[in-house]
Formats: sequence, structure tokens, C-alpha cells
Amino acid sequence: MKHIIITLLLLAVMPCLTFAQKTKVSNIRKELSQARTYIKSRYKKYTQAEQLMNNLLKDSANHDNKDIYQVLLEAVKGQYDQANERMYLKQNQDTTAFFKLARRMFTIGFTLDSLDMRPDKKGRVNPQYRQRYATMLSHYRPNIFNGGSYFIRKGKWQEAFDFMDTYIDCARQPIFHEYNYINKDQRLPEAAYWATYSGYKLNAPQKTLQHKELALKDSVHISFSLQFLAEAYRWQHDSTSYVATLEQGFNADPTFAYFFPRLMDCLTNSRQYEKALKLADKALEACDTCQLFLFAKSSVLLRLEQWEESVRYSRMAMAQNDSLPEPYFNAGLAYVNMADKLSPTEDKKKYTDYYQRARTYMEYYRLLMPKEEEKWAPVLYRIYLNLNLGKQFDEIDRLLKRKK
Repeated sequence: MKHIIITLLLLAVMPCLTFAQKTKVSNIRKELSQARTYIKSRYKKYTQAEQLMNNLLKDSANHDNKDIYQVLLEAVKGQYDQANERMYLKQNQDTTAFFKLARRMFTIGFTLDSLDMRPDKKGRVNPQYRQRYATMLSHYRPNIFNGGSYFIRKGKWQEAFDFMDTYIDCARQPIFHEYNYINKDQRLPEAAYWATYSGYKLNAPQKTLQHKELALKDSVHISFSLQFLAEAYRWQHDSTSYVATLEQGFNADPTFAYFFPRLMDCLTNSRQYEKALKLADKALEACDTCQLFLFAKSSVLLRLEQWEESVRYSRMAMAQNDSLPEPYFNAGLAYVNMADKLSPTEDKKKYTDYYQRARTYMEYYRLLMPKEEEKWAPVLYRIYLNLNLGKQFDEIDRLLKRKK
């Protein structure tokens, strides 16, 4: 008896479900027809047509209906063409809205194409729209790049990334297979660079790294691309990739300001002084008068206790720029270390001479960097003590006691 009741209930419900389904299909057809009428009407009501299709897409059950996307694409294309005409005629038109209409066409077009290429129940693929919309969208594609450039100039980094990402994505989209953008579009590496730059400006490591291989094919901006990639790895705490990218950047462009000092810091902080010395030598091969490279070598030599050589490279750096403070500190500290290795009783003259030289350099460093007391005060304390300079020693002694 129970089974009979369930069967009767199902028989009663099924006509209702069938009726509801037919009503839904009828409503979709009605909305599609109305939207097409708006598009073809004398007044070209593209916005109203788009709204009707967007309302249909609020129901997830309609997400596989390619007719909806086809009409939606035509509605957005109509708005884009109207905006383009207004811009051509120098009439009022929101440039941001114009470019966003262009990108919407592509996102809708990609969805439509994926639905259009789905096989039927028998496994057959019979696309209705691919050829037509591939031709249409390829014509509009340059404005996706232009839109990205526009947003970069405006400092709108998220929009800039989205546009450049879409421009690049075209090369991977099946709808553009025949266009072979990946091999024929010479602007792809530049678009990838700007996408990388936009991701960097957003402090978004994943976006910065998303198109790294393609960005590095842009030879004009390769040093900047490697800088942004290195920063992205640093944000991710990926020290291996960070250092490898610094090395790649330095090898590509030794005199680029970003790579050398950071790579040198990585090596010296990890006490890889011999490797740091080789890096400084390689840098000096690229520019033997660069004060940064000369100073860096003097610093590494100081850590390696090659004090006379450290002084020599410090002096070379001073010769390039006598107002650069750090070489004076290096030279002063090197002479202090050289003096400390001597016996003040056995080689008193040389011992005093080293401290006198150290005093000259360290006092000049103090003059250039008066606020760096933590660096120069302890060294001057040792210098004045060993030279028996009571007045100067007392001043430094008071200063150090006040700091405690």
C-alpha cells in the first residue's frame, strides 16, 4: 500500500515538474528574443539587452546556455562600438568604461567558445560561433594592450594587470589557435613585463611571478623584470630563488644598481667572503672606477684580514668620490687592526704610525657621519687610548658612558 501511495505521488508531481521546466525554457526564449529585439532596434538598446542576459545568468542552471552568452557578447560589443564612435568624434566618453567594455567582450567570448566547442552526446563538435568571433575579437585585441597601458599610466595596478593578463591569455585560448600569437605576436614579452611590473606594484608575489618566463624575453626591460622577480621571491621567503635571481640579474647587467649590493649582502651575511671577493672582482671587470664596487672589495678584504689591500681599495674609492664616508671608516679600521698585530715595544714607530693614520681616516669619517656614533666612537676610543691623547680620550669616554 505504501509503495502505491509513493507511485501515485510521483505521477502527480511529474506533470508539475514538466510544466515548470517548459515554463522556464519558454521564459529564457522570451528573454533572448527580447534582448535580440533591443539589439536590432532603431535605438540600439544594448544596455537593456545586457541586463536581461545578466539576469538569466544569475541562475546557475543557465551557465551552460551558449545562446545567452552569444547575445550578451553582441550587447557588450554594441556598447563598445558606440563608445568607440564617441571617442572618435571627440564626444564625452569615459575612457575607463570604454576599455572595460573591451575586456568584457573577451571574457564573454572565451566562455562562449568553450561552450561552443563542447561535443554533443555522440561526441561530435560542431562550432557555430568560433570563426565569427575569433575574427571579431582579434580585431579588437590591440585595445586590450592599450587598455593595460592606460591603467599603468593612471597607476591602477590591478586593472593594468588584468588587462595585460587577458592580452597574454589570448595566446593560450583555443579560439585564437589559428592566429598563433605565441610565435607571431612580438608584443607578448612586453605585455608580460607590464603584468610583472603591475604585480610588483601590488606587492602581490604570485601576480609578479605569473608571467616570468615570457617577461624575461623582453630584452629591453630584462633587468627590471629580474629585480621585480627577486623581490617577489623575497616576499615569499624563498631565499634560494631570491639569490639565484640576483645572480642572474648581476650576470646580465653587472652595473644595474639593484643586484650587486643585495647579492654582496647575502654572501657576506652568510660569511661566504671568498665568493664575495670574486663577485667584487667580477663587478670591477665591468666598471673598474665604480666607487660602490671599490668600496665593496675593500669591505670584503677587511673581513678577510687583508688590511693593506683593503686600504688600497678604500683609497681608490676615495679618489672617485672623496665625500663617500664608508671607505674612510674601512681604512681607519684596517689601520687599527694592523697596529693591533704589532708589539708597541718592539716596533713602536710603526705601531704609532698606523694609529695616526687610523686617526686621520676615522676622524674624517666622524666629520662626515656625526650621527653614526656607535660605529666611530669605539674605534676612536681605542685610537686615542693607544696614542695617549688624554683630552680626546676623555671626550669619547664621556660619550660612550652617556650611551650606556
